[in-house]
This record gives sequence, structure tokens and C-alpha cells, in this order.
Amino acid sequence: MSRSGVGLTFDEGQVVVTAVHGPDRLEQFRLKPDETLGARLAAELDARGLGRHRVRVGLDRSLAVVKTLELPRTPGGSLRPMVAFELERHVPFPPEDIRFDCVQVEGGRRQVRRVLVMAAEGRTVDGALRLLETLKRRPQSVTAACHELPVLLSRRRAAGRGVWIHRHGEHTDLLCLEDGVVRLSRRVPTGSDPDLVAEVARSLPLAGWKECDAIWVSGDDAERIRVALRRSAAAAPVSPPPFDRAGARLIARLPQRRRGAGLLALAVAVGRRHPRLDLLPGESRTRPVSRLGRLTAGLAAVAGVLGLGALLAHGMVQERYLARVSDEIRRLDPEVKAVERLGAEIGKAKRLLATVQAAEAGGLRPLPVFRELTELIPSDAWLQSLVMDRQGLELTGQASTASQLIPLLDGSPSLERVEFTAPVTKVQSKEQFRIRASWEEPASPRAGPAGAPEQQQ
Repeated sequence: MSRSGVGLTFDEGQVVVTAVHGPDRLEQFRLKPDETLGARLAAELDARGLGRHRVRVGLDRSLAVVKTLELPRTPGGSLRPMVAFELERHVPFPPEDIRFDCVQVEGGRRQVRRVLVMAAEGRTVDGALRLLETLKRRPQSVTAACHELPVLLSRRRAAGRGVWIHRHGEHTDLLCLEDGVVRLSRRVPTGSDPDLVAEVARSLPLAGWKECDAIWVSGDDAERIRVALRRSAAAAPVSPPPFDRAGARLIARLPQRRRGAGLLALAVAVGRRHPRLDLLPGESRTRPVSRLGRLTAGLAAVAGVLGLGALLAHGMVQERYLARVSDEIRRLDPEVKAVERLGAEIGKAKRLLATVQAAEAGGLRPLPVFRELTELIPSDAWLQSLVMDRQGLELTGQASTASQLIPLLDGSPSLERVEFTAPVTKVQSKEQFRIRASWEEPASPRAGPAGAPEQQQ
């Protein structure tokens, strides 16, 4: 049984709305139909916080035809077209205006299958759906109200074959149940008690039974009817219906006035999401989930939870590993920086060594040349730059008399062809010069290109 729901039924020209919130809270109210019925119903539902619920509609049993048909077993044949063809002979309204649903039931001969059919006039179903459209509520199902009564029973105590008599107002509905499932329903005359016993006996063959295990009586004036049936030697034990605990708690909260109709409305409100016989058009129905679908969804949910758990566990392991790595990095950071500084110093030393090696490989020995130039150049002159290569050297600097530097450098045993490469310019009290000289051949052992041949004696 659903824990919550909204049911809409009709009783003595009134609309009965029943709302159930959880196992203990129940609300039921009645409205007289008029031009403002839709607006008043919508206001009542919104005031009670029921605006989003789908609404189950329960029709009075007198508005529906319920039959058990016997059809030939045909391999691969579709059931609904066969029922639609056969149903024309059993309903009092035009075939094009039939709304019906059917379900195959157990029993019947080998070549015959028994089908339970419920049919109603199209305008009856469409009228209820139009009312919901004015409410802007979506329908959950449309079925006979008395067919929802078994949802209130205890499954264990309702096992076997039982006949349920329900009195509401001036009407009496009779259900034949097998293990809590409707096999037949009838609207029987509300007459004397012996007549009611005769109706029970007449209903058993229609359900394909010879006898029943129990007779249950509920609704208005139920206790008096039970006593009368016991006195009339009914064919089975007579008792109240075996309601389950949740159903009994909700029934105790029904209004005292017209409890028989209130019980029908309660059954519709907490009825099945997908009744066995539903007159709601196929395009408006919610697709029921099969047992295999529920199993698949359950396995998918379990797999998702396990996958999420594995992912979270893997993330926690990775997080702990990264934390350990970060701690180790922080511990080694001073040593790494020391190694980096040492590596930088080694790099500088390697570059300096490479420079010296490159100079020696180019045949230049700069230190003897530096010493010789220091001895030759007078103290009133100084050098700004000195560039040496395999061909010679170039000096740039300032002196009091730049022309005196030419003979001094030309007298060097390492240099020859000493000359100015740019005009001498006067800068304040000094002369700016640029002098180019070539290495003398053969070069002196103290200066010049390395590996130059020694001068023969």
C-alpha cells in the first residue's frame, strides 16, 4: 500500500477527495459539483499542500461493466482486439464509445482462456479526466473504486478465496477475491439479508468457484449484516475484513458520517500505482516497472554505490599518498636547494674552464701578452678594451700622446704591422685611439699564437 496519495471518488452527487500523508495523517473532504467545482477543488488541494500529487480516480461500480469472458486460445493472437470484438455483446453502450481494460486470469479449460474485463462509457471516463484538467492535475489511474479495497488487507490473513461485501449508502458491492486479487465484482441489490446470502451463492459460479473460505462485510451497517448472515447459515465464516495495521490506523481516522463511501475513497487514495484494470488512456499512463526492470535498477544502484565507494576509497588512498609525498618533499627541500646552489657553482666553473680551454685551443696565450703590454704601455695611458684572435690584437684606450704608442708596440717581439685603425680624437686632455697589430712570424715563445714555429738561429 502506498504511504501517500490523493484519491477522487463520487458519492451521492458529491465529489469526495481523500489525501493520505504517510501512515497516520488522513484528510477527507466533500464538495458539491457546480460551475466553480474546479476552482474550489484546486484551492482545497493547494491549501493542503497536495498540488504536485497525481490523482487516482475511483468510479462507482454501477458506472462500469465487469465481466469474465472465455476466449479461445490462439497462438500469437493479440488479446485486446479479441476482447474488443467480444465485448460489444456485453455492454449497453455503442462500441465506439467503450473504454475498457482486461487481464487474463487463471483457470479455464485447456483450449479456453478466462479474461477479466472492465468497461465503461467513454463520456464517463472523459468527464473525470476533464475535471482533472481544470485542476491542472495529472491522473494516476481510473478504475472502479471497489477494486481498490484489497490494498487495505493483510496479505497473510487474506490468503485463499474470500467474498467481500461492502455497503456504502444505499448500494452494495460484492467482490470475489483469491489471495487478495479481484476475480469478480458485482453491484448487488440492497435488499433483505436472505437475498444477500443468495447473491453470494450466485456469485461463486460466476467466479468459477464451488465454495469460498470466508465472507467479509464492511461499510455502513456492517455489524448488523454480519449477524444476519451468521443467522442465515452463510456458506463460510463471516467476519470483518482482515485489514493490515496501516490500513486499520487510517480507517480509524475516517469521518463517522458515510464511512462506507469514505472507506472506498481511502482505498482509492492509497491504491496501487498501476491497477490491474485501468481505464486511463494508454498515452496518459505511467509505464509500470517490471520485476526484471526493478531488479536491473537495483543491481545498477548497487553497482553505482560500489563504484562510488571504490572511487572514494581510491581517492582517499591517493590523497594519503600525495600527503606523504608532500611531507617528503618539504623534508628534502633544503637539501635540494643546497644541491641546486652547488650545481650552479659547478656550472659557472665549467663555463670558465671551457672559456680558457677554448682560448688555448685557438692558439692564444693571453697571460704573456698581458704582461708584455703592461711593460710597454706608458703610465699615462690606459686601455679600455683588448681583443685578441688568431690574426692579432686590437687595443682601444686613451693616452697623452697616442702616436708614441706605435713605435713602442712595434718594438715588441710578438707584434708587427702596428697601425691606427681609426683617426685619433681629442677627449679633454687625452687622445682617444684604436690600434691594430698582427702577430709577428715566427711568434715569440712568450706571446702570440700557441704552437707557432720557433725562429731559427
